[in-house]
Amino acid sequence: MKLENEDALDHLILCKQCHTLHEEIPLKDGTTARCSKCGAMLYRYDSKLIDKGLALSITGLIFFILSNLFPLVKIEILGHEQFITITQTFISLFESGFYLVGLLCSFLTFIFPLMIFSIHMLLFILLKRERGENLSKELLLLLSHIKPWNMIDIFFISILVALVKLIAYAQIHMGMAFWALMALVLTDLYLTKRIHVTELWRARKRIFTDLSPAKEDRS
Repeated sequence: MKLENEDALDHLILCKQCHTLHEEIPLKDGTTARCSKCGAMLYRYDSKLIDKGLALSITGLIFFILSNLFPLVKIEILGHEQFITITQTFISLFESGFYLVGLLCSFLTFIFPLMIFSIHMLLFILLKRERGENLSKELLLLLSHIKPWNMIDIFFISILVALVKLIAYAQIHMGMAFWALMALVLTDLYLTKRIHVTELWRARKRIFTDLSPAKEDRS
């Protein structure tokens, strides 16, 4: 395929499964484009993508706050009770002298998840209001870099494994933060896996490309 300029690359889609190159075509609302060779999904068009993403990001932030404000579990052993919170898990690592591990856990289980939901919310607000062309680009680049480092789902699985081992030695009571964390993980999986970064790039391109003629007419 011969390309006249670099702008033509914006209209090409590479299949993630078989690496077959396709030319992007407009889709109707709710339809999906699939690879002509292996049938894998290439991209889709959903006119409600921004509204759904904004609702999910706000919901995720609410669950994130709840999961950090309240205790995850209450462990009772021989009449002694101990409450465990998310922040307490990596603060205890700092107190024990494991500074590098504590710093890593704080980024993977607290800072990065908070950044991801905050970036998503700000990004969807900008796209919905059709503002911040340059800022939305920077946010998408930042999101692409930190997204693989979000380990909140791994953290939740590790909590479940630890509780299974402790259940034979202690009485365990799930706190409000435990259920909020479970809802947070499900929201995070849907937001980051269902709404891919490439879809956000495509939505941004569609919005600001449509605005370009209007800007030229006003000038």
